[in-house]
Amino acid sequence: MKEKHELVKGWLFKADHDLEMAVLALEHKPGLVDAICFHCQQAVEKHPKALLVSWDIEFEKSHSLGYLLDLLNDEEEISDAFYGMLEKLEDYAVDIRYPDEHFEITPEDAREACEIAKLTKEFVLDRIDRQKSS
Repeated sequence: MKEKHELVKGWLFKADHDLEMAVLALEHKPGLVDAICFHCQQAVEKHPKALLVSWDIEFEKSHSLGYLLDLLNDEEEISDAFYGMLEKLEDYAVDIRYPDEHFEITPEDAREACEIAKLTKEFVLDRIDRQKSS
């Protein structure tokens, strides 16, 4: 298994690529709302996984943002507002990828998903930086 530092870097790398893809699509192909929301959800899923690894908290393979937040909440209290914000992206993990599922996603939903992903990244990086400096 990779060293902890490398695994944290790997999760952050993958999360950043998902976020960058979503932002690029939002700027250049804003009609691709389903893909934008999917990549935002993926970034929001991977950033907390980096923090969990950094904090030595084991987790199961899961797309559930609530599950990941519950694990983080055991270490540091997570606000209800943060839970609520991430809950908005929960359905974008899997169901949005299949043609038999119907989602009404607006360009505003896609913009909001990108903002949530950016805020989640800031949240995670702040805690990783604090851990490094302590």
